[in-house]
Amino acid sequence: MASSKRPLQCLLKRALGTRGFCALPKKSSASPSSSSEELMRMEHEYSAHNYHPIPMVFSQAKGTCIWDPEGHKYIDFLSAYSAVNQGHCHPKVMKALVEQAERLTLSSRAFYNDKFPVLAEYLTHLFGYDMVLPMNTGAEGVETALKLARKWGYEKKKIPKNEAIIVSCCGCFHGRTLGAISMSCDNDATRGFGPLVPGHLKVDFGDVDALEKIFKDHGDQICGFLFEPIQGEAGVIVPPDGYLKAVRDLCSKHNILMIADEIQTGIARTGKMLACEWENIRPDVVILGKALGAGVLPVSAVLADKDIMLCIKPGEHGSTFGGNPLASAVAIAALNVVKDEGLIERAATMGQEFRDQLRNVQMRFPEIIKEVRGRGLLNAVEMNNKALFPASAYDVCLKLKERGILAKPTHDTIIRLAPPLCISLEELKEASKALSDVLETDLPKMQKQIPDSKLAAASEACDRCGRVLHD
Repeated sequence: MASSKRPLQCLLKRALGTRGFCALPKKSSASPSSSSEELMRMEHEYSAHNYHPIPMVFSQAKGTCIWDPEGHKYIDFLSAYSAVNQGHCHPKVMKALVEQAERLTLSSRAFYNDKFPVLAEYLTHLFGYDMVLPMNTGAEGVETALKLARKWGYEKKKIPKNEAIIVSCCGCFHGRTLGAISMSCDNDATRGFGPLVPGHLKVDFGDVDALEKIFKDHGDQICGFLFEPIQGEAGVIVPPDGYLKAVRDLCSKHNILMIADEIQTGIARTGKMLACEWENIRPDVVILGKALGAGVLPVSAVLADKDIMLCIKPGEHGSTFGGNPLASAVAIAALNVVKDEGLIERAATMGQEFRDQLRNVQMRFPEIIKEVRGRGLLNAVEMNNKALFPASAYDVCLKLKERGILAKPTHDTIIRLAPPLCISLEELKEASKALSDVLETDLPKMQKQIPDSKLAAASEACDRCGRVLHD
């Protein structure tokens, strides 16, 4: 056993180095009226209540570290849902931002600019596609892919007018826009927002037989299969080995576009540049976002070959800010950081080390931790609902925050752990120790303090398929 660990430890020593650029921040300029408590009160008073955040205010950040207005330091284990893979305020990205901001920020696509063509060439060569369509947010990228698939379906596959179908997976998350939630199994996302966009069918993630049946039954009308290579919001659900390869074969057989939502899983997060590379498959369409902007600006992109991309003609889709020179300069710098700092290899090595640590915690608390899973530095700890009751994963995250670790639950029993890819071994150990301490010390106290009258929230069946996806 000891000898099998040596190659990993050698890789760790080479990959890790020091903590990187997580230095002490400049002294906060927050005034007494800008305390964390006051800022949270102001947001609650003046902003829509469309989020349920952990009660902690970001004031400054560098690398893996966050400081609140009072100067307390935390380690980030959410990475803005993988938007800051490169680390907060990476100096090379910030340099590109400042230099470009002083020259030109926006041209709109009514004119050319001297940065987007460079990014377009970079992206297409890096990922191996003919063309790119730039957008801003991940949800915009998804909407772009949906429109592109439909247009291709009508023009190239000759699907009858208004009959095109998109297939997506139960438990998926592709954003909060109307088109995206029309594929959702989340009742909170869909209730009260109908009628949803028609033309969608659902299939279980990881179920090749079910996908083949849908393709056989509706193949002449299906223009695309949209999926996450690893389902993030669902709780870091990794598909069975061979699933992506089988999807590729089925899509090719039935002339259906294989559309990979790599918004969260792409740009080195899973230990590959794209998560689809784990099975060496090439989707017809790839959606990128989040870390493409390094957490500095929203940047998204849809990649495809000319046969697909040129189905969209001038005036049929676009964005005033998509492909703007400021975002293009930031995206080029963001990709350069991933390449120059070996973040793909780092995510793979550090991710394996982190899962080993988390599984050691699981061995200490087997009745509480049901499963540790993930790839690269996209990982999750799923806990047993009965062992947690009446506490929840959110309560555990509150206690992790008190111990300096920032994480966020997804559903009542799952904690997603996805730190910036520049995370150090020491910081990973801090997080796994904090989780162990919370389960040993804090959880029993919480279970006694939470009123007995608190009832376990009943798991609701999906309005769409009638099943309970998370229990």
